[in-house]
Parts: sequence; C-alpha cells; structure tokens
Amino acid sequence: MATNRTLTILKPDCVRKNHVGDVIAHIQKAGFKIVAMKMTRLTAATAGGFYEVHKERPFYGELCAFMSSGPCVPMILEKENAVADFRKLIGATDPAEAAEGTIRKLYADSKGENIIHGSDSDENAAIESAYFFAKSEEVANLA
Repeated sequence: MATNRTLTILKPDCVRKNHVGDVIAHIQKAGFKIVAMKMTRLTAATAGGFYEVHKERPFYGELCAFMSSGPCVPMILEKENAVADFRKLIGATDPAEAAEGTIRKLYADSKGENIIHGSDSDENAAIESAYFFAKSEEVANLA
C-alpha cells in the first residue's frame, strides 16, 4: 500500500457543536497526518460546486443549504491507504448504522447532519483537495 491523501471536511454541525478538536484527535490517533487545514464558510454556490456530482439527486438543495449554514474545516490527510482507512474511521453515512467507535457514531446526529465528509476514491480525493487548497497551501510530505 502506498502513502496517499484524502480530503475531509468537518461540516458545520461539527463546528457548531464544538467537536473540531475531538474529531481531529481521532484522526491523528488513527495515524493520519494533516498536510493542509483551514476554516472557511462555503456559500451556496461554492457548496453547489463541490457537490456538483449530486446535482440531480433529491437531497442536493438541502445538502448545499446545510454545507453553507456555518463554518467548516476542510483538511487534506496523508496516510498509507488513506481513502479506505479514513472511510472506515468515519463510519457509515447514517450514524445509526455506523460501527461503534467511528467518528459518526460518536458525534453525528443524523444522516443529513453527519459531521464529516471523506473522499470516496483516490481520484476524487485529488479533485476535492484541489477544490479547497492550492498546492502552495499543502505541507510537504511529513514522513
């Protein structure tokens, strides 16, 4: 397995409930290195651009409204097998279905407000990371 990167977003519900530090601690304890991080607030347009792939789905409007409802914290994470390991760490989209000890099981309230985003493939991780960060904002390989 190669060291690679994934994108996560600590969503507005995570920030609103003051769980940013708790979630980052889980991420770091799982061996991920943070190579880029910032706090930002998406507009409906920037949220819509990020979630463009879901534009035809019935939840798109609600998702964009939620993601622009408050500040969020996007991060690029690095680790061996980053995408798959991170998706396992965060758990199922619906926290009621998430495994015990996962971030969503511990902190999320619902499928719609599930506290955290994680890229679903290496290709999407690269695309999503570029949506939030210029290469100059990424810290060089820390390993």
